[in-house]
Amino acid sequence: MPMVCNDPFQDGQPLAGHSRFLQRLHRRYSGDLALLPPGAPRRDAMDAVCDALLARGNDTGTALRILRQLVMERLIQLDCDGQGPLSDITCAVTELAELALDRACRHARQELDARHGAPRGPDGQPVQLWIIGMGKLGARELNVSSDIDLIYVYEHDGETAGLADGRGRISNHEYFARAVKAIYSLVGDTTEHGFVFRVDLALRPNGNSGPAAVSLAALEEYLQVQGREWERFAWLKSRVVAPRECIASTEVQALRGVVLPFVFRRYLDYSVFDALRLLHSQIRDHAAKRSAGHPERANDVKLSRGGIREIEFTVQLLQVVRGGQFPELRRRPTLDALQRLAQAGLMPQETADALARAYVFLRRVEHRIQYLDDQQTHVLPTRDDDLAWIARTMGYPDCCAFLHELDAHRELVAQEFDTLLGGNGKKQCSKGGCGGPRAAAPPPPELEALLEQLPPGFRERVAEWRSHPRVQGLRDETRARLFRLVQRTAQWLTEGRVTEEAAVRMANWLEPLLRRDSYLSLLLERPSVHEQMLHLLGAARWPARYLLQHPGVIDELVGDALLAERFSVADFERELAMRLASITSTGEDDDETLLNLLRRAQHAETFRTLARDVEHRITVEQVADDLSALADSVLRVTAQWCWNRLKTRHREVPQFAVIGYGKLGGKELGYGSDLDIVFVFDDDDERAPEVYAAFVRKLINWLTVKTGEGDLYEIDTALRPNGSSGLLVTRFEAYANYQERRGSNTAWTWEHQAMTRARFVMGSPQLETRFDAVRTAVITSPRDPVALREEIVSMREKVAQAHPTRDGQFDVKHSPGGMVDAEFAVQYLVLSQAAAHPELVANVGNIALLQRAEQVGLLPAGVGHAAADAYRELRRVQHRARLDEVPTQVMPPALQAERDAVLALWAAVFGAAR
Repeated sequence: MPMVCNDPFQDGQPLAGHSRFLQRLHRRYSGDLALLPPGAPRRDAMDAVCDALLARGNDTGTALRILRQLVMERLIQLDCDGQGPLSDITCAVTELAELALDRACRHARQELDARHGAPRGPDGQPVQLWIIGMGKLGARELNVSSDIDLIYVYEHDGETAGLADGRGRISNHEYFARAVKAIYSLVGDTTEHGFVFRVDLALRPNGNSGPAAVSLAALEEYLQVQGREWERFAWLKSRVVAPRECIASTEVQALRGVVLPFVFRRYLDYSVFDALRLLHSQIRDHAAKRSAGHPERANDVKLSRGGIREIEFTVQLLQVVRGGQFPELRRRPTLDALQRLAQAGLMPQETADALARAYVFLRRVEHRIQYLDDQQTHVLPTRDDDLAWIARTMGYPDCCAFLHELDAHRELVAQEFDTLLGGNGKKQCSKGGCGGPRAAAPPPPELEALLEQLPPGFRERVAEWRSHPRVQGLRDETRARLFRLVQRTAQWLTEGRVTEEAAVRMANWLEPLLRRDSYLSLLLERPSVHEQMLHLLGAARWPARYLLQHPGVIDELVGDALLAERFSVADFERELAMRLASITSTGEDDDETLLNLLRRAQHAETFRTLARDVEHRITVEQVADDLSALADSVLRVTAQWCWNRLKTRHREVPQFAVIGYGKLGGKELGYGSDLDIVFVFDDDDERAPEVYAAFVRKLINWLTVKTGEGDLYEIDTALRPNGSSGLLVTRFEAYANYQERRGSNTAWTWEHQAMTRARFVMGSPQLETRFDAVRTAVITSPRDPVALREEIVSMREKVAQAHPTRDGQFDVKHSPGGMVDAEFAVQYLVLSQAAAHPELVANVGNIALLQRAEQVGLLPAGVGHAAADAYRELRRVQHRARLDEVPTQVMPPALQAERDAVLALWAAVFGAAR
C-alpha cells in the first residue's frame, strides 16, 4: 500500500463525523440518541434504554437492535473524539452482548415454557441453560463489529413438564434446540434495524455438524474422548455469559469441573506447541489465499503477520502450557494475562509491556477500521481519506507516522511469536517456553539404527529398550520424540558438551515417564532445558534422584535468570497467594489441591537452589540460608492456610508460634533436612488447648503427608518440653518456666545447648518478643563453668560412641576434629560466657560465633578464625558428598589441616586434647 500522507481534516474539528456508519446512525436514530445518558455505556444504563424502547411498543428483537445502534454511535464519539480507553469500548460491547443474550434467552424460554412446560432433570428439578461465551466475548474483549462465538450447554437430559392437560411434552434436547433458534432470531437475524450481533456456533462439540445445544454430560464425554488440542485454546477464555441469574449459581461449578481439566493439564504440557503451529499455519495459509491477487488484504491487523491473533496465541500458549500447575495464569483478558506471565517470570517484563502496547494499538486500529462502515473487517482501508482519518483519530499528524508505528508494533509481535514457536529470531523469553530456533528435523531412525550412533555406555543402556514394554507401547509420534532426544544427547556427547554418565542417567529418568508425552515435548521444544538437565544429572546423584521424584521441576531450567537470582520470600508468598486466590475463585480449593500446590511450589524452589548450587553460583552457606528461608516461608503459609480451614478455630489470628531448633534454628538446612520444631501458644480462651492441639495435628499432617506430588518436610518435635512424652503444643508460660528452670520440671543441659541454636520462625509478634527474652535469659543465666564443661564433654562422648568410624577414616562430622567438636565448643562458649559477652547471644551461626569469641579474647589469637575456616570447609565437603550420595569419610591426610584447627579449638576451650 502506498504511504499517502495527504490530510483532509482540519484541526479542532470533530473527527467522528467522517465515519459513514456514524452518518447513517444520525440519519436514522437522531431522535433516540438522547435515551443513552452521557459517558461510556454501561449495563444498567443500557438496560434502562432497552426498557424505554420496549415501553414505546417495540418488540424485544427491535429494542435490542436499536439499543445496539445507539451504543455504537456513542462509542465512535468517545473513541475518535474523546480518545476513550480501550477498556471502555470493549467493556461496553461485551456488556451489550451479555444484556442481549440474557433478554433473548429469558424471552425464548418464556415462550417455550408456555407451549411445552419447563424442562426437568432426572429428579424433576429445573434445568438450567448456560450460554457460554468463547473468545473475546468470554474475555470481555469484544470489538465493535465482532461476532460472538457461543456454545449452548444445558444441565440435564430429560423431558419438559408439558401442559396441564399433558400435551406439549418434548425432550430437553429438542426444547433447548428450539431455544437456540429463538435466541438467534432475536439477536442474529438481520432486519430493517440491522442485527444485534452476528452469532457463530462453530466452536461447539463436533462443529457445524453437532447439535446446537448439548447436555453437560455430552460435553464432558466429548472433551474427554474427542477434544482436540486447538479446542483447548478456544475453551481457555470460555465463560457463562447468560442468563444472568445462572452466572453465579452453584450449578455452574459443575461446568467448570468439566472445562478446567480439559484446558489445563496437571503436568507441564508442551505437546500443545505442535498443535498451535498447525493452527497458526492454517490461519496464515487462509490469509495468504484470501490476499492472493489482492495485496491490500495483506494489511490485516488481526490475521496478518504480527497481528492481534499472534499476540493472543503467544499469551494463550504459555497459559495452556503452565496453567495446570500455576492457576494464577488462568486469566481470560489478554492484557491481564500478559502481566501475570511477566510476574511469573515466563517472559521479561519489558516484553510483556511491549506486547501490551502493541495489543492496545492494534485493537484501536481495528475499531477505527470497523467504525468506517460497520463491516466485520480488520484490513486497513485503501482510500487515502479513510487512512488519514484513522491516523488522526489515533493521534498521529499524518498517515506516514501512523504506518511507521504500525509496522514497528507488528514487527515486534511477529518476532516474539516466531521465537516462541521456534522460528528464526533472537531468543527473548526468560523462563517461559521459548524453543529457540528450530530447523526441520529429519525422521528419527529406528532403534537398531539409532543404537549404532551411540557411545558404548549410552548404547548399552538404550539397548535395554528393545524389550521394554513402555517403549514398545509408545505411539509412533511419541517414539519419534524419544529417539530425537537420544540422537541430540548422543550428538552433545560426541561434542563433549555432556558426559556419558549424564546421558545414562537421562535414560533412567525418561524410562518411567514415557507415558507422559509432555516431558518429551518439553525437552524437544527447549534444547536449553535439555542441556541444563544433562549438566545437573551429570553433576551428582542427588539431583538425579530429585528429578526422578519431581520431574515437573525441569521447567525451572532455562535461561541465565535462574542461576543469577536467589530465593525471594516475598515473591514466593505472593505467587502462592495468587494461586490460592485463583483456585478459590473457581471453587477448586479443596485440601488435596492446596497440598499439591504447596508441594509443587516448594519443590520448584528447592530445585532452583539445587541448580544454582551444582553450577557453583552460590556458596554452601547461601544454599543453607535459602533452604532455611524457604522452610520458614512454607511453615508460615501452611500454618495460615491450615488455620483458615480449621473448623474449630475460635479467633481470626492464632496466638501461636513455631520455634525452630537444630539446622532450622541455625539456618543451616540442607536438601532433605528434617525440621526440628516446637509449637507454643498464648491464649487464655478455655477452648485454646484443644483448638491448638487440633491445629498442630493438622499442620503436621499437611507438612508430612505424601500426595501424588510428594511431601514437604519430615517434622521432629522431640525437643519440646519433656520430649516425646510432652504435649505436642505447649502453653508459652509453661515453655518459658521449663527452659528457665522454674519449678520441679525443668530443661536439661543438652536442651540448653539446643537453645543456643533456637530461633523464632513464625507466629504472633508478641510471642516473638517473649521468646527472644526467654532465649536470652537461658543463654545468659549463671552456670558453674567446670560442671558445664563436664556435662558437655560427657554428652560429646555419647554422640561419638553412637557414630564410630572404621579403618582409620576421618568422618567430617563425627570424628575427633570434626564438625560436632566445633559445634559443642561453640555451645560451651555461649552458655558459659554470653552473660559477660553479649556478642555471643545472637544466633548468628557457628562460623560467626567462633570469630566473635576470638575477637572478645575467649580464644587464643588465630584459633577462632582457623576453626571457623575449617568448619566452613568441612561443611562444604559434607555437602558435596551428600549431593553425590557418597560417604562423608575420608582417609588421612585428607583434611588434616581442618582437623588440626578444630582440635586446637577443642583444646583451647576444654583444656584437654581429644
